[in-house]
Amino acid sequence: MLAKLNASFTRVTDHPDFGKLLLRLTFGILILFHGVAKMENGVGWIAKMLEAHGLPGFIAYGAYIGEVIAPVLIILGIFTRPAALVMSFNLVIAVLLVVGGKFFTVTEVGAWGLEGEAMYFFGGLVIMFLGSGRYSVVSNPALR
Repeated sequence: MLAKLNASFTRVTDHPDFGKLLLRLTFGILILFHGVAKMENGVGWIAKMLEAHGLPGFIAYGAYIGEVIAPVLIILGIFTRPAALVMSFNLVIAVLLVVGGKFFTVTEVGAWGLEGEAMYFFGGLVIMFLGSGRYSVVSNPALR
């Protein structure tokens, strides 16, 4: 009986392309909020952190690529795999610069200190490996 119920549920919910779209929209929109904040407030604070590590400050403008351009591409389903890789790479840099000290911490509610960052990082990797699916603003699969 459970197997029959599971088979029925699977038939109703078997929509992998819709799942890919939902995943892309969720992660793309949520990261885009970070990018909009950077557009409103600038990336000067990131440039100062980079310079403190001996790196050129202009690299901070890469945050716009990782938090604005890449998420928009992911949302639209254009160059989804490379955009997702860029988004994940952006998270690695953010962790190294901003919150790396939380690597071995646990919050008051028992969550890992880098739980949100890890979710975005691995979500980007999942999107990279899955691709856009068929729901995209471009019909050419080579551009998805």
